[in-house]
Amino acid sequence: MELLQDLAWRGIIYQQTDEESLKDLLKKEKISLYCGVDPTADSLHIGHLVAFFTLRRFQMYGHRPIVLVGGATGLIGDPSGKSEERKLLTLETVQQNVEGIKKQLAAIFEFEGENGAILVNNYDWAGSMDIVTFLRDIGKHIGVNYMLAKDTIASRLETGISFTEFTYTILQAMDFLHLYEDHDCKLQIGGSDQWGNITSGLELIRKMHPEGSKAYGLTIPLVTKADGTKFGKTEGGAVWLDPEKTTPYEFYQFWINTADADVVKYLKLFTFLSHEEIEQLEKSVQEEPHLRKAQKTLAEEMTRQIHGEAALHQAMKISAALFSGDVKELSAAEIKQGFKDVPSFEVKTGMDVNLVEVLVAAKISPSKRQAREDVSNGAVSVNGERVTDPTYTLGESDRIEGQFTIIRRGKKKYFLIKY
Repeated sequence: MELLQDLAWRGIIYQQTDEESLKDLLKKEKISLYCGVDPTADSLHIGHLVAFFTLRRFQMYGHRPIVLVGGATGLIGDPSGKSEERKLLTLETVQQNVEGIKKQLAAIFEFEGENGAILVNNYDWAGSMDIVTFLRDIGKHIGVNYMLAKDTIASRLETGISFTEFTYTILQAMDFLHLYEDHDCKLQIGGSDQWGNITSGLELIRKMHPEGSKAYGLTIPLVTKADGTKFGKTEGGAVWLDPEKTTPYEFYQFWINTADADVVKYLKLFTFLSHEEIEQLEKSVQEEPHLRKAQKTLAEEMTRQIHGEAALHQAMKISAALFSGDVKELSAAEIKQGFKDVPSFEVKTGMDVNLVEVLVAAKISPSKRQAREDVSNGAVSVNGERVTDPTYTLGESDRIEGQFTIIRRGKKKYFLIKY
């Protein structure tokens, strides 16, 4: 199947500047294309993945991806989708963010080989450009009326937009021009909110290279959930690629909890599974939804892609332990992941303490009387083992790697004792 047909089947294409011409170009030659991200944080989140995975799909078809990290545009701020001015970041912060993002891109792209990905930073060419050169060589080719017609700018005219953010689209246009000239880059892809910025780049290329110049733009639809709520958000906020911000276990759980109504769409957008494999999983959703094969596959594919095989196995091990209640085999590192948001209570190291006293002190049970009843009735487990003796004392053998004891009250309420 041709690349653009595959993208259409997956629901990836939203807008194109010249569909037939691009289709012909991709049949005739292998091209260079790019997608960019501004380093507004030190980590990518899953909202960035569709565009970068689309770039990766082009690479799998033999094309060369150029991954742009906006060290310069990140200092300015994209007005797209914003109703007010962004808070400006310092150069030091942006540079730190750039380094964090670079590491994560290595999990997505192949940087070696004939069509190995190229990583660029627009601060390398925009950061050293003086204002007169920018105004004469670049600004002269972009009309104010043309910019005012852009939705991202027009939507801000009533609430106000600074000259800084007003010029953002010119800076991004300059990126496309630079990559067109230096890397023969023929295509820019991005989210649907980037259409105005992409077409500004095409306009600048057309103005500065009128003789036979041809470049293209393609945008990807905004990912939404079937119930209308925003994709990629949890109660704890964004789902990050940085394992320190969102652990591999939390990452795995996000995908495995996908609703039946969304899972096939996400398999198409986010995985590199074949049409046949996805169609089989779609059949499973329809005929045996209780098995949740599609969700398990989605969670495994995504966690493996971003965090690797070892982290996937660890996330699956934690998930199985929490489901079964058999938590004693977990390591301290796995407990830190799986019980990150569980209520905790700290006990001084080396102290043996009565279980009932711990239940009350940690507010697991409201009173000593209730705590004794809970233990006697078999409602309390220590590291997965039921304890029914109210005089039981938590000792050294109950401390996993000397750091944690896991107490469960009832079927699902977990508590973490730290030493």
